[in-house]
Amino acid sequence: MTEDEVDEQLVEDAAAMSADPLAWANYAYDWGSGQLAGEGASALRTWQAEEFAALRDHLSDPVTRHQPYRLAVASGHGIGKSAFIGMLCNWAMSTCEDTRIVITANTEKQLRTKTWPEVSKWSQLSITSPWWSVPGMSLYSNEVGRDLSWRADATPWSVNNTEAFAGLHNKGKRIVLVFDEASAIADKVWEVAEGALTDEGTEIIWVVFGNPTQASGRFRECFRRYRHLWRTRHIDSRKVEGTNKEYLDEFVKTHGEDSDIVKVRVRGMFPAMSIKQFINADDVDAAFGRPIEEKAYSFAPKVLTLDNAWEGDDEGVIGLRQGLKFRVLHTFAKNDNDWDVAMKLAQFEDEHGAAMVNIDAGYGTGVVSAGKTMGRKWNLIWFSGESPDPGCLNLRAYMASQTKTWLKEGGCIEEDQVLYSDLTSIETVPRPDGKVQLEAKKDMKKRGLPSPGRADALFLSFARPVKAAPPPPAKPVPMVSHHARR
Repeated sequence: MTEDEVDEQLVEDAAAMSADPLAWANYAYDWGSGQLAGEGASALRTWQAEEFAALRDHLSDPVTRHQPYRLAVASGHGIGKSAFIGMLCNWAMSTCEDTRIVITANTEKQLRTKTWPEVSKWSQLSITSPWWSVPGMSLYSNEVGRDLSWRADATPWSVNNTEAFAGLHNKGKRIVLVFDEASAIADKVWEVAEGALTDEGTEIIWVVFGNPTQASGRFRECFRRYRHLWRTRHIDSRKVEGTNKEYLDEFVKTHGEDSDIVKVRVRGMFPAMSIKQFINADDVDAAFGRPIEEKAYSFAPKVLTLDNAWEGDDEGVIGLRQGLKFRVLHTFAKNDNDWDVAMKLAQFEDEHGAAMVNIDAGYGTGVVSAGKTMGRKWNLIWFSGESPDPGCLNLRAYMASQTKTWLKEGGCIEEDQVLYSDLTSIETVPRPDGKVQLEAKKDMKKRGLPSPGRADALFLSFARPVKAAPPPPAKPVPMVSHHARR
């Protein structure tokens, strides 16, 4: 065959495998030679082949082809995820013209030094390597005029700059979005990316990988809250070809099969609690929708709480705790009308017979003032106030600690995913004196998380000791005449 005929045949073969990344991975690489020689590098690993086959089945079915394909893989170390990402990107670019790919990772350093070099490597090893230019942190077609429409870009993320993800559209073609070490990518980036992947008649492939280091966040929720949207997989390093089984077995023996470090680094399982996380996800899981008989809490006084909101997209929350049971009664967007909020709070106080009403002083002073004009005695709670427990830096840390104990002792919360995320997302700040200090709300927002209003509404219920409200005075019994009694 002439050189032109070889090139033409390659184009035809690539087009024939447009929906089959497994066939492409076996076709496009010279397995067993050069960099792909040696034990552990001479063929696809079993899990890689299985995941390429699953994507093939999705794209080959006319019913699912243009529905978003989402794959989330939580794994231990050394399974070959970077190689999978590299081969996936090469297949996507080589078999569909004008494919658009955006790749990001937990940090810019990870992206530059680990993720992108693997994408570049597998492009260079591929039979189609002459088709691409790979300058810096991008890869694009060598065809004249196609460098902007047919390309892959390594894009660092920023909570304050999400345009690269918001603008990811490629109607009628193919889009691939890759998140590497996804546990540490901010929720805001996930939200923006998800909203962008809406083009009709387009092949949309979103793959996310990572060591499951965080017990909360959007990567964790791929396996829990959003599991109906994702194909999920946990991969144990010990069960993958080419890993150092002797070292891994020694590591597990040293730390224990059920230790968090083994769960994360070897088994690909999420920890019960991340390093800085204050409230254990297992405790919140147990409390989430926990069935509880009314007699177990009905004797306890009721505490009504308000965490008000006055800025951004924060949520105002009114909550109610009675003994072991807590629920959110009402939520509202930021509101600068203190009287309206006070009226709603008074309504709930009367309806539920609350023995105490605690309001976050941050944005609640006006509500308390409005309550005074109604004759209400509501408590203004300063989160930065002094803690009754010397082991806690301030009152907010104390209230959170009390909540943590309450959960362990059988506390019950409704199946409220926002409350769940609030409770499991709050982290601690290390201190040399060992006191409990929670991260500030502004620091949570820097991590791409919303203000934890629902968790704070629960925390507020522990601000002060509470006693049952005195019963209402008995109504006088009307006197009935002797004749009327007869």
